[in-house]
Amino acid sequence: MTWQSRRVKIRERQPEDERSLEAFVARHQLRRVARFGELLDPLDYSALVVDDNGRVAGLLTYIADPEQCEILSLHVDAQWLGMGTRLLAALEEEAKGRGCNRLIVVTTNDNVDALRFYQRRGFSLAALHKGAVDKSRVLLKPEIPKLGEYGIPLRDELELHKDLSAH
Repeated sequence: MTWQSRRVKIRERQPEDERSLEAFVARHQLRRVARFGELLDPLDYSALVVDDNGRVAGLLTYIADPEQCEILSLHVDAQWLGMGTRLLAALEEEAKGRGCNRLIVVTTNDNVDALRFYQRRGFSLAALHKGAVDKSRVLLKPEIPKLGEYGIPLRDELELHKDLSAH
């Protein structure tokens, strides 16, 4: 049985999700997210979840302000099944409903899978924050490895934007 044929839905996080969200965050090592020189706990912010028959199977956390929505984290238990795409589409609708003009996301220079994912969904590279990960490793989160995915040195933050006013 595929995930599409089960009762999987995207919804806003509910108070009764907290225990499941804590487990999900621990499983995906998301407790602390470093970006723009800050260390944040994604669960302190708004969230959309993939609900798979009452089990949290995916999570997208974000910060919304009047102009933009920033994605803090986007993780799913099983990749390549469309759950991340559905979470992102749900956030787009939420953001438009709030009057946000754009979505932004920050990732690291080694995260080629995320770069591919976001660019294929309409995001464009907007800024390079050279050395930002190196600074975060020293000042905020020493457990950040020096080598990232695919053996790529982990040193920079890349900012991507998606304009919502044109969609």
